[in-house]
Parts: sequence; C-alpha cells; structure tokens
Amino acid sequence: MNLGRHRSLVPICPEVVGGLPTPRPAAEIQRDGSVRTGAGDDVTDAYRRGAAAAVEVARALGIREAVLKARSPSCGCHEIYDGTFSHTTVREEGITARALRQAGVSVQSEEDLVGRTGHERGGERRQVP
Repeated sequence: MNLGRHRSLVPICPEVVGGLPTPRPAAEIQRDGSVRTGAGDDVTDAYRRGAAAAVEVARALGIREAVLKARSPSCGCHEIYDGTFSHTTVREEGITARALRQAGVSVQSEEDLVGRTGHERGGERRQVP
C-alpha cells in the first residue's frame, strides 16, 4: 500500500491472465522446463501466455520496474521451488520474471521492499546474475 502512495501501480497476475483459475493448485517448474501441478497436470502454456502478456503490458505502458511475488513459478525473481513439491528452493527465476528481465524490466520481489517487520527497506535490491 505504501508503494502505491509513491508510484503508479499496474496490478497483473500472469497466471490468471494466462488462463488459470483463482485459487489454483500449486505448480512448480520441473527440470525439463515444464510447469506442473502436484497432480502432474501440465500448465506450462498458461504460464507462458501470462509471461508474454506481462511483457506486452510492460512495453505498452513503458514499465521499467516490476515487483513480483517471491518464489512463484511465474514471478519468483531470486529463487523458486525446485519442482519436487518438497518446499526446497533453488536459485532460479520464474517464467514471467525471466521474460520481464529479458525485456529490460528491472525485477524484484515484494520481500525486497518489505522486511520481516513490515517496514519498507530503503531501495535495497538483489539481482539475479
């Protein structure tokens, strides 16, 4: 909410834009690059559609920065779950985070903005190599 007082925000959920319901089953990126739910359903196309739509919105509106959801298979920009549904994370980025970064958008997670105490951090950012 505080960020919205200082910046114009464009809320978008790439997973929903890609055609997935809310709520939706948890999904993780697999070693082969596909995205699957815990039940094994392949939802890769929805994630790719959502990523492409997010890039299109960013380009159309001239967006240069994005704040994304940590550890999401779509939006995770520092780490994501490893595809085993064991809550193990790996240093990797989600499909939308990668697409936005490759399109020239600076990506960060909400955790880069808000510390555990709920106070905004003063612009601290981490970059994925």
